[in-house]
Amino acid sequence: MAQRRFGNVLSTISEGNNRENIATRGKVAAQRVTRSTLGDIGNNVGTSIHDGKVVTRAQKELNIQTRRPLHKSKATSSLLPKAESKNVEQKERARITDAMDMDSVQDVVEQVSEAMKHCEITNIDADDFENPQLCAEYANEIYRYLMKYEKDFCICDYLKDQKEINERMRSILVDWLVQVHEKFRLLQETLYMTVAFVDRYLAKESVPRSELQLIGVTAMLLASKYEEMYAPEIGDFVFITDQAYDKPKIRKTESKMLAVLDYQLGAPLCLHFLRRHSKAAVSRAETHTMAKYFMELMLVDYASVKFLPSLRAAGALYLSLKLLDKKEWDATLEHYSTYSERTLKPCVRRIAQLVIKAKNKDSKLTAVTNKYAKHKFLKVSQSPSLTTDQLFYYAEQLW
Repeated sequence: MAQRRFGNVLSTISEGNNRENIATRGKVAAQRVTRSTLGDIGNNVGTSIHDGKVVTRAQKELNIQTRRPLHKSKATSSLLPKAESKNVEQKERARITDAMDMDSVQDVVEQVSEAMKHCEITNIDADDFENPQLCAEYANEIYRYLMKYEKDFCICDYLKDQKEINERMRSILVDWLVQVHEKFRLLQETLYMTVAFVDRYLAKESVPRSELQLIGVTAMLLASKYEEMYAPEIGDFVFITDQAYDKPKIRKTESKMLAVLDYQLGAPLCLHFLRRHSKAAVSRAETHTMAKYFMELMLVDYASVKFLPSLRAAGALYLSLKLLDKKEWDATLEHYSTYSERTLKPCVRRIAQLVIKAKNKDSKLTAVTNKYAKHKFLKVSQSPSLTTDQLFYYAEQLW
């Protein structure tokens, strides 16, 4: 039995060898190649004869070149199939279109310019790592979060939905709140937070004209409790309103305002961003105070509500740097503020218009101008730089 199986295997192998020999002999015979002399015969594996020369398999692989597609031209147009000719035309058209795509070229130019600007950016936190209170390791991340968070508190054009309140009434209220804030000697943050509470509340609730002042003092009461170490008492606000509202009324309005604001009181303020921007600009005390003057003028102006706090701070500092220091808005300022000079133009234009309006003798809303005319604020509202032609230039629409 074993012998029979062994014989079958041998017969199978011999048949396979015979087929190979037969195929090879047929192939050689078809080529009609003259047999080499005895001196050229060797046991060379993977060799063949081509035009009387011995060529190895490795040499064949080296000589193999990748086929290149034919390109469309007068000489080759007849050789290309219709489908392949169409593909070549489409690729050539796409190549020309890409070459003429100026938008992509402009994008590359902008990327290169951004990379060059990045090399000019100064690390403004480099000297603060030894002071743990400055949080130098997390400063950039904190301000990125604040810029993202401020968008949750955007104010729409809410006065169109108010039946009894107009822009003039709001301006009078804020101008009066500036005086109350100064009378109580409260922190700067308290004033900005007060006006933010007023705008956010009016954007959601319809308020009669007789209660507008009540909304103002209630907002200041809440802001004082949030920011101040020693907040004014409710009786102080009853007195400052000349007994127009009693304590229970203010308490009730306070509870309602908290509910309307959804108890979210810690919104980012202009001052937070101005301090960061001024640090990036290495600005002087006068330049920083001038920017604060501009920002408080924007508090009174209803048209400035549409600007984000970070944009107001950047625009105020931009104009202050231009008027006092003749300084450019460089790559460092653009990086830390996230605003380019072109983006700041609408905000800067509005600030310049407000400054010119405040310098007008017929203006009745003078609380901010009088406040910054004091020695405590370096008398920046009386600065000669606010009467130059450069300020009128920035107030125009063409710069």
